[in-house]
Amino acid sequence: MNNKEYIAKLSSSTEYTQEDTQKLVRTVIDGMIELIEVDPHTSISIPSFGTFEVKKRMERIMVNPTTKQRMLVPPKLVLNFRPVASIKEKLKNGGKNE
Repeated sequence: MNNKEYIAKLSSSTEYTQEDTQKLVRTVIDGMIELIEVDPHTSISIPSFGTFEVKKRMERIMVNPTTKQRMLVPPKLVLNFRPVASIKEKLKNGGKNE
């Protein structure tokens, strides 16, 4: 499902126009991005869905498989998502509610 399909489905279930739905979704995402940019140690928890948090990946040594040359990969911050247990369980069961 791409963004256009998602917005269409969401707008039909909420009875907002697709334009208004797109603005609402964009506002939520922009707000999350702003929070993370201001304080990378902030985690954003959405009840019944999951938690977004920034984690630091440590520097590591990587080996190029073709040249066998070793390279140092610098540390970086990555965005991580941790779903709630009910979503994890549903995915583990192949999408079926049991």
